[in-house]
Amino acid sequence: MSSETHRISKSVLTSLSDGIVELTSDWRAIRSPSLSLEGSLDGHLNLERLPASDFVWESRYFVDGEGEAVFAFAPSEYPYVDYDDVDVYVVGPFNGWQEGVGNARWKLRRQSIDNREAMVLRCSMEAIGSKTTPFKFVTSKHVWLPVDAESPNAVHDGAGNSNYIFKEKLSGRHRFRFKLKNPVDLSEDRYLIYHGRTHSQRAYIEPGPFFHQLKSDKPLGAIVEGDTTVFRLFAPRAKWVKLGIFGRDEDESAIRWMLLERAEDFVWETRIHENLDGHFYWYRLDGPQGPCSLFDPKFNALDPYAKAAASRAGPGIVVDEGRFESSEGFGVPAWQDLVIMEGHVRDLVAGLPSRADEEAPLGFADLEAYAASPDFYPARLGINALELQPVQENDSQTYQEYHWGYMTSNYFAPASSYGSDPRRASQVKEFRSLVERLHERGMAVILDVVYNHVGEPAHLMFIDKLYYFHLEADGTPVNWSGCGNDLRCDAPMARRLIVESLKHFVQFYGVDGFRFDLADLVGKPLLQEIERELKAIKPDVLLIAEPWSFRGHIGRDLRDTGYASWNDGYRDALKSFVQDGLSADAMLHYLKGSTPDYASWPSQTVNYTESHDDYVWIDDITENSEGNGTHPTLKDLKRTRLMGALLLMSIGMPMLHAGQDFLFSKGGVRNTYQRGDLNALSYARRHEYGSTSEYFRKWIAFRQSELGSLMRHFARAGKGFFESIGVSEGNAFACVYNADGSMGDRKLLFAVNPGGEARRIALGKLTGRWRHWADRDRFWGDDEEALRQDVRDEIDLPPISCGLWVEEGSR
Repeated sequence: MSSETHRISKSVLTSLSDGIVELTSDWRAIRSPSLSLEGSLDGHLNLERLPASDFVWESRYFVDGEGEAVFAFAPSEYPYVDYDDVDVYVVGPFNGWQEGVGNARWKLRRQSIDNREAMVLRCSMEAIGSKTTPFKFVTSKHVWLPVDAESPNAVHDGAGNSNYIFKEKLSGRHRFRFKLKNPVDLSEDRYLIYHGRTHSQRAYIEPGPFFHQLKSDKPLGAIVEGDTTVFRLFAPRAKWVKLGIFGRDEDESAIRWMLLERAEDFVWETRIHENLDGHFYWYRLDGPQGPCSLFDPKFNALDPYAKAAASRAGPGIVVDEGRFESSEGFGVPAWQDLVIMEGHVRDLVAGLPSRADEEAPLGFADLEAYAASPDFYPARLGINALELQPVQENDSQTYQEYHWGYMTSNYFAPASSYGSDPRRASQVKEFRSLVERLHERGMAVILDVVYNHVGEPAHLMFIDKLYYFHLEADGTPVNWSGCGNDLRCDAPMARRLIVESLKHFVQFYGVDGFRFDLADLVGKPLLQEIERELKAIKPDVLLIAEPWSFRGHIGRDLRDTGYASWNDGYRDALKSFVQDGLSADAMLHYLKGSTPDYASWPSQTVNYTESHDDYVWIDDITENSEGNGTHPTLKDLKRTRLMGALLLMSIGMPMLHAGQDFLFSKGGVRNTYQRGDLNALSYARRHEYGSTSEYFRKWIAFRQSELGSLMRHFARAGKGFFESIGVSEGNAFACVYNADGSMGDRKLLFAVNPGGEARRIALGKLTGRWRHWADRDRFWGDDEEALRQDVRDEIDLPPISCGLWVEEGSR
């Protein structure tokens, strides 16, 4: 094969003084290709051919010296797979994909490759049948093992599906190691020159995986130490870093710029002998200009460790934390005792009748004032954990702009748009005060946090795009978040930034827990590190994952961790069931806690049917056209109450979205990301549908009562805890809680009929003396004057109805 068919496909540094170059196809010639370092006087590089087997660790295949195809991966790549319990197969078009599962011919076995443990399959090229083919690994339980998005032969179809590609002409014989006489300077772009007989090629040398392991343990940010303020910034490829600073009573024209000094750990630092509390500051950086860089010496970058910011663009504000008193600890209710409400700072207060100035922006102080009032809606409903949509600094462009907060621009600073005087960093004190007030109301405070991507301006990209973000070969940010960029959460300094910002919100602000947006992109290893670090300072911290992304779903992978996960299966199942779609058996699976497939312990499933995203409940299930539940039908009302009863009788952690109990509607609009007019709660509607809200309130109170402990499980119940009976036609069922007496003498009977026809359920083995406590319209508890339908051996359920009974003597 002529060398003229070759070009460089990739060149990567493996350290500051050596690297690997890959060609576009196998190199068959005895003599090595001719390469040199651009600008070097040292002549051509000495190249060492790498063994073909070395290619397998990045591509998951190679072709050995006998001409056999070898498919392999390191078992540690998928630590959650029990290799003693399941088999793993390689599949592709050559074996019909799923048809290859269970076929011993395609089963991987434990072997060593270059003294490294691997799961390996060897087969002939004839068995593959094609010189280029996709492939993937899958277990005998039909679990597809995720494709490494950064593998050079990974391909994506744009719909969340990925495969590896096997190419016979890229068998592993296309790779060479090169050594440099002098270490490279990361602040400069370097290029290899390929010298062919008729052409030459200039190829950018990327910093390789070693670059993404660079780190420092020094404290970062603007740190006040008595009468001294230290500024530190980690910027591994910067040519220079300048600090611009000006006083709190000065404007930007007074800014003073000074050069920082770089240490060997790539931390840039300066020390000013003055307490600069309240001063403003920015950084400016310059660096290489290659495809994976975004250095701009004129761009004012917000310090990623800034404790406050005047706006999304900065400047950062120096905060002397020593002038604040330490916050008192709050005892978080046990997870099984929680009833969560998801809410938004402005949406909770924008529609209050008492609001005088409808044009004034709303923030932390307004929500605190509302939380202090006796009419505070979440407290009146019985909520004991408030999950706030993101309150970290985000890319809201003005103080007045409505924003959901999911485009974070700084992880340490509370949102300036929620501060009454953001340039005076009032948001710091006001958010601390809000947390204290909510604690006084008996509510744990959970923050929705977004660590999978960043908003605009993307300050971290200007500090080092290559270090902090997953990039394609041409420098385009990877976009599994759907938001234009994916943070490289596994890089040590990204991990530090995430973990230390979370610890800051726990220690300085008294926050009780976090819900991680698109946690699949944060990744299980970092989530486990977060759990260890936060539990060391707050053992009862609440950790909740939104376990999916456009890339995948890790809900089941988190079963062996201390995380609960939003249960999208529960959400969809309950919507289907109340519309008489889902079977009784399927609904009972979710009612009993989604174990063991989704949750390994009861509170690991966050049960919900509405959140900020997508349609709200009433718009999704309404009979009205165009999903507009503004004026719900009678069936809509019945199904909503049925949902509320099921949600609060389910094992797990129930979550309501603010307004859901009074049929909050967005008028059929699916995505209300920037629609403050549609998202603000209408408290007039709370009065209009007050009976439904009261119905929810009573169910919440019952769940939190002594009898309600039969739904609040710390550990998984035994198989005999539930006894259920269905009907021959339709999806109605009856279920007894504590049927085996494992939780004492008390028993509950809960029955549901989602269908359009009345159903009679013969209780059979569930026969007993059952005292009626609630139906679809009312919850009267042990009120002796209530009109009841006490039962013994059968239940009559009207269409779209439910009922709760307590065994006589259980009260």
